[in-house]
Amino acid sequence: MHTNQPTPFRIEQYMRQQKEIVDARLDELLPRADAYPEIVHEAMRYSVFAGGKRLRPILALATGEALGGDLRRLSLLACALEMIHTYSLIHDDLPAMDNDDYRRGQLTAHKKYGEAIAILAGDALLTLAFQVLAEIPSPGQSAEITLRVICRIAEAIGTSCGMVGGQVVDLITQGKQFTADELNYIHSAKTGALIRASVDSAALLCEAETEVRAGLGRFGTRIGLAFQVVDDILDEDASSSELGKTAGKDRAEGKATYPAMYGLEESKSVAARLVAEAVQELNFLGERADALKALAQFISIRRV
Repeated sequence: MHTNQPTPFRIEQYMRQQKEIVDARLDELLPRADAYPEIVHEAMRYSVFAGGKRLRPILALATGEALGGDLRRLSLLACALEMIHTYSLIHDDLPAMDNDDYRRGQLTAHKKYGEAIAILAGDALLTLAFQVLAEIPSPGQSAEITLRVICRIAEAIGTSCGMVGGQVVDLITQGKQFTADELNYIHSAKTGALIRASVDSAALLCEAETEVRAGLGRFGTRIGLAFQVVDDILDEDASSSELGKTAGKDRAEGKATYPAMYGLEESKSVAARLVAEAVQELNFLGERADALKALAQFISIRRV
């Protein structure tokens, strides 16, 4: 007797295929390495194509797929998100910030090209990201949807509850006593905000209903926080070769992390709970959410 078991979602294959789509589009959108002035374009490409899973763009594509969106428009959004993420990594790695020599297993941009060119390459990626967003084709003659997407992403990388604000609080709490509120702000703003915006902006681009956007937003909030909690855990119990960057750096520098406040085992429980809650938020989408659910599960087991 044969039972019809559902086919398990093959997340590694899915992510590999989506990464190929994103990388091909990024290759088209980024200036050629030999375009004048060459050194900054070479540094931009070096940093973008240094590796990475492309989680943020893939989340945007998976959200768009679940909502029946236009792949061409979504691919532009996805590439802009990756450019913004890469800019943030370049700047985070600088001596004035986290002072890292390696990222994704290779030299950071400032170690390879010098601090000045690294800063400018990051600036250029952020600028190009907003150009790409502004050029997303609008349905009909209205640019309102594109403007709302731009606004949502700008908010996620700004100073109030976004990436820059999170980095500021991360810096000013380093080596000091920190509160649970400060820890949650750092994680939700520095890392979680852009992850949630990857989902939110794709839902906006697909003109999803308010209730659908709200459910996806709750999903994005939980996986964004889970991602950074897992990052904290990996800094404690993964090797530098597994991480592609220096392991144990957070503890050595007295950074505000979940293990520092709650311990390793409790942090693992928090990450597992956040992922489980995130997955549950997507039940209203049925099978259309399979990729998003698998991505949430991937966050909880990732290494590099």
